[in-house]
Amino acid sequence: MIRTLLLAMLLLPALAHAQGLAKATFAAGCFWCTEEAFEKVPGVVAAVSGYMGGTMKEPSYPLVSTGQTGHSEVVQVTYDPKKVSYEQLLDVFWVNHDPTALDHQFCDHGSQYRPGIFYEGAEQKRLAEASKAKWEKLKPFREPIVTPVEAASTFWPAEAYHQDYYKKNPARYKYYVTGCGRYRRLDQLWGKYREK
Repeated sequence: MIRTLLLAMLLLPALAHAQGLAKATFAAGCFWCTEEAFEKVPGVVAAVSGYMGGTMKEPSYPLVSTGQTGHSEVVQVTYDPKKVSYEQLLDVFWVNHDPTALDHQFCDHGSQYRPGIFYEGAEQKRLAEASKAKWEKLKPFREPIVTPVEAASTFWPAEAYHQDYYKKNPARYKYYVTGCGRYRRLDQLWGKYREK
């Protein structure tokens, strides 16, 4: 199973390029929740949980969860730009995390849960920074937005049991997101913007 997942992750970029697809990477706390948010977006072909931003090659969940590897839990989104724009994905990202928090999201604490936009190239960087400035003006809360925009580095897919966790373990997932207060906090922060 792990070999199949790794092979798919290695082939996905080549397949995506051949089909005119693009990729975007976001850190919004727990990757299970981030994956769910993006998989619901029309035009998203895949949302894969993984790790980015650290110094260790081939990180594993047990190591990343110590907070010692420097990685963030991220989701790499493969999408069809003819059906959904990078700007639209940025909007989904903003209303699906708490941009006022550093080194944690909701009940999850540690640097591995820090939020961030990991851009690929100058155009994504420009769009991400413009989006951050837009939401700084539109935000319905007082606290400053502290979510960083930084260059993407190597994406390491998470273990197979993390992929599509919300689909494979719906009861456990619901218990986690409810107990963690994720949606309650998002609704409190973003209000009407979450309804779109």
